[in-house]
Amino acid sequence: MKEVVILSGKGGTGKTSIVGSFAAIAEDKVLADCDVDTADLHLLLQPTIREEHEFWSGQVAIIDKGRCTRCGLCQKLCRFNAIKDFKIDATLCEDCSFCSRACPFKAITMKEKLAGRRFISDTIYGTLVHAQLGIAQENSGKLVADVRRQARQIAESKGVELIISDGPPGIGCPVISSLSGASLALLVAEPTLSGIHDLERVIGVCKHFGVPAMVCINKYDINKENSRRIAQYCSESGVEVAARIPFNNIVTEAMVHGQPVVEYVDGTISREIKKLWGKVTSALDQSIK
Repeated sequence: MKEVVILSGKGGTGKTSIVGSFAAIAEDKVLADCDVDTADLHLLLQPTIREEHEFWSGQVAIIDKGRCTRCGLCQKLCRFNAIKDFKIDATLCEDCSFCSRACPFKAITMKEKLAGRRFISDTIYGTLVHAQLGIAQENSGKLVADVRRQARQIAESKGVELIISDGPPGIGCPVISSLSGASLALLVAEPTLSGIHDLERVIGVCKHFGVPAMVCINKYDINKENSRRIAQYCSESGVEVAARIPFNNIVTEAMVHGQPVVEYVDGTISREIKKLWGKVTSALDQSIK
């Protein structure tokens, strides 16, 4: 089975727009949105939810008022100031469980908490597995792994050999979770100073985990000098620049209409994305060989 994950060193590079176009172009695939902190692929693909599953992760302290003697020890010991007036502030609680261990009357217990939800949905482009982490919740890396595992199971059950994953931005735990074991990483960068810096970091992560990578410079013509610097860095790093896509407001217009740009209009942008997908499929075939 082949899996391509689309990543970016920072948010707002156009990663999800490219994933949506790949979804429209590719045949016989399963789609996975691994950007669980700010999931938005569903806004573009307009899925119909078929299944919904709760995601339980982490713990939160609960005070039993019947046992609590209001001695104040828990409030005194909590380093995160999460206990006030003998109530737990779940947004401040770091799930360390120290208060439950320290309470002499066993009035505090740790209970697993609902951290988010995972969905299996139908789109006109195929099955989409996506999720939404709850507000101020953690363990997004664990939820990403859950999304990928479900996508793989669906692909295996349908005899599909391709998974396209919309990965999270950055280089943190969710990125590592979405990248490990992937066949290929497509890195979408924009020609800004922060874009160059973050691309260098995410290339380093790919190399660390031994995942082949290729780069797409999106909106390359807004700063051609920075685009040249990206291309030079990629050349020195042995990473192919697979596409240079120009800036065009038609991409935003397509998003407003809830369509991938390759479905919305057959223009320069659509042709460049189709060429990019051709290079991605060739690289996937090489990675399997």
